[in-house]
Amino acid sequence: MIVGIDLGTTNSLVAYFTEEGPKIIPNRLGKNITPSVVSVDEEGNVYVGETARERMSLYPDSVAMTFKRSMGTDRDYVLSGKKFKAEELSAMVLRALKEDAESYLGEEVTEAVISVPAYFDDKRRKATKRAGELAGLKVERMISEPTAAAVAYGLYDKTKDTRFLVFDLGGGTFDVSILELYHNILEVRAVAGDNYLGGEDFTQVMEKLFLQKAKLQLQNLSEKEQVRLRRNAEKAKCTISEKEKVTISLLCKEETKEAEITYKEYADACEDLLMKIREPVKKSLADAGLKLGDIDEILLIGGATRLGVVRDFLIHLFRKFPDTTLNPDETVALGAAIQAAMKERREEVKEVILTDVCSFTLGTEVVVEYEEGKFEDGRFCPIIERNTVIPASHTERLYTVRDNQEKVRVRVLQGESRFAKNNLYLGEMEIKVPKAPKGQESIDVTYTYDINSLLEVEVKVVSTGVTQKMIIKGQDNQMTDEEIAKRMEELAYLKIQPRDYEENRLVLLRAERMYEESLGERRQKLDRYITAFEAALKRGEHDEIRELREELNDFLEEEDEY
Repeated sequence: MIVGIDLGTTNSLVAYFTEEGPKIIPNRLGKNITPSVVSVDEEGNVYVGETARERMSLYPDSVAMTFKRSMGTDRDYVLSGKKFKAEELSAMVLRALKEDAESYLGEEVTEAVISVPAYFDDKRRKATKRAGELAGLKVERMISEPTAAAVAYGLYDKTKDTRFLVFDLGGGTFDVSILELYHNILEVRAVAGDNYLGGEDFTQVMEKLFLQKAKLQLQNLSEKEQVRLRRNAEKAKCTISEKEKVTISLLCKEETKEAEITYKEYADACEDLLMKIREPVKKSLADAGLKLGDIDEILLIGGATRLGVVRDFLIHLFRKFPDTTLNPDETVALGAAIQAAMKERREEVKEVILTDVCSFTLGTEVVVEYEEGKFEDGRFCPIIERNTVIPASHTERLYTVRDNQEKVRVRVLQGESRFAKNNLYLGEMEIKVPKAPKGQESIDVTYTYDINSLLEVEVKVVSTGVTQKMIIKGQDNQMTDEEIAKRMEELAYLKIQPRDYEENRLVLLRAERMYEESLGERRQKLDRYITAFEAALKRGEHDEIRELREELNDFLEEEDEY
């Protein structure tokens, strides 16, 4: 079974294809969305999703979130004294999704199509694939989130030629893609974006407004108080568009601080973020050679597109109402499931040819002559430029720059800077050339880039015909089967929690968190509910546990207000 997975910054989902179309698979709590949050306690117990998020309020040093922003980097996350890379934390989320899918489908899940932001570079894409491998999944194909969204909107059986602008604002990343459907070909024309812009940034704006109005300094708050503030700011951000104003309260040093924030105040404070959204939109249109008037439909995906400030800005920017017929949180996962069905060659799916583009320019480092006899090294020579439709193969001829030069080094780079040092290094190779006066020997460098983000580099000495090839998978971007097995063994001390007890753990953690935030009679009531529920857990009577859990949940729903 091949499933489709949306591995998001804030939330993740898994879906599969049925005779009726793609369908989201509920997690162990019966919900479609699993928060991309991981917690590891002192005993090595792993918590994923809502349970991990609840632990944030009680044990903030044991929880990691928004780690997708660090995919492909060397950053370490320390949870309860243990170090993890972003791809290892992502693997824990993927493993939880895999288990949920297997439990729901009643069969083993061995392979997945995983979505990635269109603007993810080679290093981040390979880190995502490595996360899948660590989770025990075969990941032969990744699909860009806007392409998945376009497929999910039913484009795979549309007949009318259409141009789409897909606006994807998730929890931590932002993509704009221009796609064109003609006949049965869905072509990505251009992509642009920002890997460090998303809904989390809009939450931070709400936090700052509260701190200003409550006359508080973030650094003076305890770690637990900061977590509470973030949670309350997130709630306020999501509800303010439905109201003219919201009130945020925070229990701080045994005193409740409150601040009222109006929609206009929040919208004004978000102005800088909204301006950052405008630039990738302009860039993608320019790269595609189109104007806004050439776009037939605008599709919104990503949970942050629900925000009123974002919707109002987009209507003003695009001068038309976007298509919001599908749930923006679920669209990418549904598209990934359709892609999985295409990979399985399911009869229910009309085959569509999906083309993609290079998100970043691929090139090499060269020496340039800027004046007669004066040379400057470290410059970047583009070979396959960004937004080139892939698969693609381009050749550039390069010449020797020194007399009697014996070899040429080809450094493979990805990026947009004129200077090689500012671009991402992917690998290198050297080839020998015959001795000759400078400029008389040359090599042809051919880059061939395919839809699976694999780059073949071929270097041919023009005078001799000697050819050398290599497949670039990116420095530190590929683990062998042995390395994966070794790392999985190293992580074996981690204990994934049984699915059956997830609801009980979640309600207890939520109750403990609210107990810490409460005072007086409210705290005493909570204590009575928690004590009764813990006693039922010890007795092990399933009906009694379910009844008391529901009572405690109802009480928490009534009391969990800010």
